[in-house]
Amino acid sequence: MSETLAMSRRDFFKVGAALGGGLLLGFYLPLREDLAKAVTESAAPFVPNAWLRIGSDGAVTVMLHKSEMGQGIMTSLPMLVAEELEADWSKIRVEFAPADKAYYTWRSPTLGEQITGGSRSIRGSWEILRKAGATARQMLLAAAAQTWGVEIEACQARNGEVIHPSSGRHLSYGALAEKAATMPLPKEVSLKDPKDFRRIGVRMARRDTPSKVNGSAVFGIDVKVPGMLIATVLHCPVFGGKVASYEATQAKAIPGVRQVVQISRGLAVVADGYWPAKRGLEALEVRWDEGPNATLSSAGITQMYKVLAEQPGAVARHEGDAKQALECAAKTIEAVYEVPFLDHAPMEPMNCTAYVREDGCEIWAPTQAQTRAQNVAAKITGLPPEAIKIHTTLLGGGFGRRLEADYVADAVEISKAIGAPVKVIWSREEDMRQGFYRPATYNLLHAGLDEQGTLVAWTHRIVGPSIMSRRLPEAIKNGIDPSSVEGAANLPYSVPHLHVDYVMKDPGVPVGAWRSVGSSQNAFITESFLDEVAAAAGKDPYEFRRQLLSKAPRHKAVLELAAAKAGWGQPLPEGRYCGIAVHESFGSFVAQVAEVSVTEDGHVRVHRVVCAVDCGRVVNPDTVEAQMQSGIVYGLTAALKGEITIENGRVKQSNFHDYEMLRMEEMPTIEVYILPSPEAPGGVGEPGVPPIAPAVVNAIFAATGKRIRKLPIRVEDLRKA
Repeated sequence: MSETLAMSRRDFFKVGAALGGGLLLGFYLPLREDLAKAVTESAAPFVPNAWLRIGSDGAVTVMLHKSEMGQGIMTSLPMLVAEELEADWSKIRVEFAPADKAYYTWRSPTLGEQITGGSRSIRGSWEILRKAGATARQMLLAAAAQTWGVEIEACQARNGEVIHPSSGRHLSYGALAEKAATMPLPKEVSLKDPKDFRRIGVRMARRDTPSKVNGSAVFGIDVKVPGMLIATVLHCPVFGGKVASYEATQAKAIPGVRQVVQISRGLAVVADGYWPAKRGLEALEVRWDEGPNATLSSAGITQMYKVLAEQPGAVARHEGDAKQALECAAKTIEAVYEVPFLDHAPMEPMNCTAYVREDGCEIWAPTQAQTRAQNVAAKITGLPPEAIKIHTTLLGGGFGRRLEADYVADAVEISKAIGAPVKVIWSREEDMRQGFYRPATYNLLHAGLDEQGTLVAWTHRIVGPSIMSRRLPEAIKNGIDPSSVEGAANLPYSVPHLHVDYVMKDPGVPVGAWRSVGSSQNAFITESFLDEVAAAAGKDPYEFRRQLLSKAPRHKAVLELAAAKAGWGQPLPEGRYCGIAVHESFGSFVAQVAEVSVTEDGHVRVHRVVCAVDCGRVVNPDTVEAQMQSGIVYGLTAALKGEITIENGRVKQSNFHDYEMLRMEEMPTIEVYILPSPEAPGGVGEPGVPPIAPAVVNAIFAATGKRIRKLPIRVEDLRKA
């Protein structure tokens, strides 16, 4: 028997008894031995690691090891359990799981982390949660069969109860829960044939919508703890800088201010409320040691990248002889593409509540990374990780920013210093200027066409920083950060001579995962450049792509669907033009057609976006549509407006007035078409982002004849002379 199934019948019975006659299932995870030893058949309530439990009242509680930040996992993950369990959906409940090694499903159970990222919530839970539901169903059937003295094959599970069709008898799951807990744990279970799914693939209303409408939903910023104080923080405005000295007399004189605390990366003002804390922070007199990055600028970074682009990089992909093919090509195309640093800009600013005591630490946080929060707190407090209790709240947006634990560290340091619970709230300005930004990159591309206009050679050199070198250095192999080349090294088009390389350079700006990571910029670069190549070949950009996708059927299928639904090649309203792009990321395939117009003074309006997606087996179509729409808005905002600029080592942008979001009146009509697929589920939280920027700039070219090779799209670049 595998390690993950090694739960004894006695341990299993203890769990059931401790739940007051219920059934708890977590047998696809190791049972916490320290907790198991602490219980007896008559013990007080016991909460071990588990995927689900069934109470004597029939309620089925699914433990969520992922964070809810708007992507709908509070609905989609329980659907996986409910499908195989044959549960009554009205009795499904959800709880956020604690931070624990038992829930490490990222990378591997032994080396992994408990995080929400990489569009893996459904992909990583597809089999685990279905097996948990199927095993519970099997044990409930066994309990009913034993109760009635019949064969298990004569029983059926349906809608929260077990029935015996030949006699008409039936028992609810609640009535069977205590007995089911004593049944032998099945060594193997069979999962449903997809043709028998009754819930997976059906539109389900989101479980978290009512609480978000009536205001009862608890986000991190809503947390209240008895005796809690409020703090806000000031970090050095220059990357890597630190406090040299400070004067706090005026700050301490402000009514409501309790303390001024120096923390690792700056200063904090602790007060009775946020506003006195903020006023106190503004009253501080601080002298900074700005360090080596004090002269850093966006212009300097770009110039450095240009120089580095002249040297070879680490090889990410090499096929044929691209150099020779370019020399022999009938026509060559060369271009430089640039993308800026981008902030995540979640609606809910960074915040965390922490309470450090001698024997433990509790944290309430809107985090995507429970493990990282736990480990950071353990390092600061000197406590073992198991003494750090993480309460995961709802997240007011994440987009990768909350994979970091810097804001958690602030709260833990402050609570440790003052000996009281404290909620730390970053100002919007602090949030925007102290981020982990989407990398800015410089890209040099060449393509070669033969006499017939066929693409025969392609090279792409990427220059930019590495996300993984800080977060996961062991992922760097032969000088390649996989996140930097994704969407470029896996170019789906059939090109006989292809070379992609990468020059890794850290310019001193902290970078991190941004929604769709490397694909967010590399799709813009590759799909825009391919459009250039199609134009140089004198071919329709849609047909040019189709011809090159002969070995990529899923790419081709979504491309064809998007084009058909958009009416590609059909007459458009006067002044409107279309662009197209297709991209694979996180196991899903997305094609988008953007319909745009450009005014005489260079203003771009996106009127309509048609999106076709193949994300494999669909769990909740409503969620898929919503995430495609969300991704399009996020990517469109970045393409039209997004840019973080650096001057004197500082981020110039500070709030939504100079880091703008797409506004309601700018919102295009979005149509989403889901291509049915029998394949395993792919991600949906991020794949909607990458194709929108190239689709828009390709439409701009169709409208104006001007190529956009540097984001964001600027009015001055399109204004007619």
